Amino acid sequence: MLWFKLDVAENMALGFQDAGSIVMEEIINFHNFVMIYLVFVVVAVMWVLFQTFNRFSKTTRFISHKYIIHGSLIEIIWTLTPALILVTIAFPSFKLLYLIDEVIDPAITIKVIGHQWYWSYEYSDYYDHSGKSINYDSFMIKEEDLKLGDLRNLEVDNRVVIPVDTHIRVIITSADVIHCWSVPSLGVKLDAIPGRLNQTNLLAYREGVFYGSCNEICGVNHAFMPIVVESVNLNKYCSHIDSLLNS
Repeated sequence: MLWFKLDVAENMALGFQDAGSIVMEEIINFHNFVMIYLVFVVVAVMWVLFQTFNRFSKTTRFISHKYIIHGSLIEIIWTLTPALILVTIAFPSFKLLYLIDEVIDPAITIKVIGHQWYWSYEYSDYYDHSGKSINYDSFMIKEEDLKLGDLRNLEVDNRVVIPVDTHIRVIITSADVIHCWSVPSLGVKLDAIPGRLNQTNLLAYREGVFYGSCNEICGVNHAFMPIVVESVNLNKYCSHIDSLLNS
């Protein structure tokens, strides 16, 4: 089985999938950074609650304690501490937001169109002899048609093939209702909205097969419109484009 080699969600998983792009790597780092503060806050609040219940019994007049009536110091502490924590978290979060939104002179543009219930892809930079750009539909492979090692409800008949270490602009829209194009290992999650073009950047820094799915409830077959992005070296990518142009 190739399960452990694939970037795909697993049952009972508690962490992120392995990062396949710089954006996803930064998302994981930011999550780990925030978790440090989260653990600190939870431990501090639980300690205060424990001390409160431990020091004051039912027979004690809780409201008469001097630190409850007038506690200027504690009020300053519980006001400034959360403010400082939020400021500390804000700066790396702004950095991550700008990294996600920035599109750096893309070499390739791929247009993604959501349908009920499949995806269409268009390579806008390439044209065949008749002047038409490369476009195709991507449907989920039914369970009875799966091959040995394929993943149920995740395999498609036509994958999105991209070159590794290449800046790619992804333009996302929808032909009917709101969908969401999401590939967790690549750090991509963007709504496909009818009549609107949303844009994001994509750069895979390693070869692999990355699995995703629609993340916006879009109808009865919402769970059956998977996404498969395959990152390959430049030679394989050029061969793939040639095959699409000549087909």
